[in-house]
Formats: sequence, structure tokens, C-alpha cells
Amino acid sequence: MGEGRLRGKRALVSGSGTGIGQGIALGFAREGADVVFHYSHSAQGALAGVEEVRKLGVRATALQADFSKTDQVKALGEKAAAFLGGVDVLVNNAGITLNLDFDKVSPEQFDLLYGVNVRAPFFLTQSVLPAMAARGGAIINISSIHAFAGLQEHSVYAGTRGAIVAFTRTLAMELAHRKIRVNCIAPGSILVGNYAKAVDHFDPAACTGANIPVGFIGQPVDIAEAAIFLASDQSRFILGQTLIVDGGTTAYMAIGLPLHQPMNAHFGRGYVPGV
Repeated sequence: MGEGRLRGKRALVSGSGTGIGQGIALGFAREGADVVFHYSHSAQGALAGVEEVRKLGVRATALQADFSKTDQVKALGEKAAAFLGGVDVLVNNAGITLNLDFDKVSPEQFDLLYGVNVRAPFFLTQSVLPAMAARGGAIINISSIHAFAGLQEHSVYAGTRGAIVAFTRTLAMELAHRKIRVNCIAPGSILVGNYAKAVDHFDPAACTGANIPVGFIGQPVDIAEAAIFLASDQSRFILGQTLIVDGGTTAYMAIGLPLHQPMNAHFGRGYVPGV
């Protein structure tokens, strides 16, 4: 058990059978929260998470919902609230990605990504609102650094992540008077099981330099710690914000210089025209 920062909280974490979502759900439980794990297709990871956190003495269950179907999304929120007796924390983490040239994206692919990544969290949040409104709570949306920087073959995915950032700001203003805080986390490169599958010849040790200035790839626990903070009363004065957790990736000014090498090594000292 951790420090008990979430003791007495009741949380639903979507997409928590694997990766970042599973890391967040486990982190919440270690801090004392009762947790509902959600999975879309394979139950294995979610059930393993439930078994692990029950050993900590908190309540947990796993619920299935296909996030391409809005009726199942709404039912997930209602079932989670019934199991927990209310919802204090919702983490909208579930999402899918697509790497494809812009001119090859089909209407079906476009609709699927926006349906799962934007429509589903919208209506999941709507479905838990009655259960959260009784004593307030925290909603944490998971976006991505793709909302802040461009990368080829991500025209659809990046749009969905940017939509979540905008959704966070606006919903935060709408729900503040109900004592519900809405914030967002935008992860950078995080080492999860699907990462190695998506990247050919993936080498975690090579994730340094301009790719990740801090010098290493992130782990689900790094996002979990941010989520624990935003779910706890320690962040009571934070509202409508997106916390970028990316090891410095989006902070780096990529102008063709090797990281950690001074500009004067290339341009000389003094004024540099056009920079």
C-alpha cells in the first residue's frame, strides 16, 4: 500500500487492462482507492489487475465495454457506479491509434478513431456525472503529445488528442460549480506492451537525445503518479489544465542541432540572425 492519498476514493479507469490504464488503476489501488478496471476485448489483463489489487484490501472488479458502441459506454459508467456506490474519480484513458498516410485514411477509419477516442469519453463522462455530482470529484482525460506537435501519418489520431485537450478546458468550466475538477495528462513515449509491436526493431535504450531529452523512455508508473496527484486533494487548485509528461520531448527546440551541444559550436558566439 502507498501513502493512502486516495483512501476512500472510488475510481473508474477506462482501458485499464493493459499499459498506461492498467498502471493508473494499480497506482490508484495502492493509494487506497476502490477501482473498476475496464477492458474492450481481452479480459486477461483486467482480471489480473483485479486479483492484484484485491490483495491490498480494496474493492475491485473488471467490466467490459466496446468503446465503438455508445450504448455499451453508457452502461459501463452506470455499472461502475453501481458496483462502487458512486464515482469520485474517472480516468478517460481508453483509446486507439492509427499510423497511415493522410490520403489513404478511409471514412470508416476516421469515424472509428473519433468514435473511440472522442465520442466514447464524452458519453462515459456524461454517464458517471450523476454518481459523481453528490460529493464532487475529479475527471482525468488522457491525451497525448500528438496534440501539441506534428508527426507524419498521425493526421486522424492527433486530431482526436487535440479534441480531448479542448474538451478538458471547456468541461472544466462547465463542471467547476459542481465541485468536479477536470484536467488532462498528455503522455509522451511510454514503454507499454503494444509499443514494441508498433515500432520495428524497438530499442528502449536508444530513446535518448532529441527523442527524449531526459534520457530514458517513460513507464506507466510515471503517468500513474501524475494521475494520482490530479485525483487527490493535493491538486484542488488545478482546473482545466493539461499536464505534459514526456521527458522533455515537446520542450526541445528542434532546429537541427544535436541535443546537449551549445549553439556556439555551430554558429559562433553572439548574435545569430534568424534564430
